[in-house]
Amino acid sequence: MPNQILLGKRVLVTHADAFMGPVLCEVFSRHGATVIASTDPLLGADAPAAVVAGAGQLDILVANLAIQAPSTVATEVSEEEWSSTFAALVHPLPRLFRAVLPPMIERRAGKILVMGSASALRGMKRASTYSAARGAQLAYVQAVGVEVAVHNVQVNAIAQNFVDNPTYFPPDVQANPRFQERMKREVPLGRLVSAEEDAQFAAYLCSEAASCFVGQVIPVCGGWVTR
Repeated sequence: MPNQILLGKRVLVTHADAFMGPVLCEVFSRHGATVIASTDPLLGADAPAAVVAGAGQLDILVANLAIQAPSTVATEVSEEEWSSTFAALVHPLPRLFRAVLPPMIERRAGKILVMGSASALRGMKRASTYSAARGAQLAYVQAVGVEVAVHNVQVNAIAQNFVDNPTYFPPDVQANPRFQERMKREVPLGRLVSAEEDAQFAAYLCSEAASCFVGQVIPVCGGWVTR
């Protein structure tokens, strides 16, 4: 039995069927948490608040938001691509936060972790829309994190890339020789970060042992952003 660092905690994981959702639910459960796994796309203005209300009292929110990343040259990005990407990745955040933060502030206890992307930290071709949306997530985390720290609520983000997950690195992508060469060229670690490694770090950030992190954006990418 692993160290149950989240024993007794109630955790809401959004988009639980995509990106890091499945492994987060599994690892958090192993650490003793009661996990509420939501698969709501959170696209409606009222959807985040409804999901939070249905989950009951929460100690932890893991905002795991994902879409298939568009790959469009900047001069050809359509209004629809830009709007739909921000609708899926950015707009749910303030709605979720407005729903979960007041009771956390009142109890003077709570943690929010956003599963973000290192694409906001290093430029990539044909990724302007996606990178901008992920960047907005990280800026929001930094601002809210320093605002609510005084209430003993910690808000942080993992900025990841080259982490094994079915949304962005499915088996067919990993098997592609061109991808393997790119990984050797760009990732000092020389391999994908495992889903388990990423989820274990997320669990730590959501534990009482990690209460000193305030509005921080922490890259988990095998050194990709430092290359």
